[in-house]
Amino acid sequence: MGTRVLLVEDEANILEAISFILSRDGWEVHGHGNGATALDAVARLTPDVVVLDVMLPGRSGLDILRDLRNTSETRNLPVLMLTAKGQAKDRDLALSLGANAYLTKPFSNAEMVETLRDVAHGVSLNGAGLPDQGS
Repeated sequence: MGTRVLLVEDEANILEAISFILSRDGWEVHGHGNGATALDAVARLTPDVVVLDVMLPGRSGLDILRDLRNTSETRNLPVLMLTAKGQAKDRDLALSLGANAYLTKPFSNAEMVETLRDVAHGVSLNGAGLPDQGS
């Protein structure tokens, strides 16, 4: 695949597991663990897609998403949000702020790969995790 993904996740074990899964699928994975400097990482790495955790040290993933969508260079950058189990309000807010899709932790390896492939290829997912009718 060869697509560059920036994985913004502060939990080292989750970062390592997702990096392994995606690398095995052919992705070029770059990890970043700090919300305060995530926008700098996006600018430096120019990823093709971003996987962004909601809860990060230094800055919320939702705030980062808001800034990505308000900047012309990153307005259309595909973003897959990760949320903790049971935080429906964060998922709904992420989608309203322009996330292309979300996954709720824990998720399966296949679900991560399939969802990220869809997001990278321009398929946005609605709140039910299904492709939007307009896509």
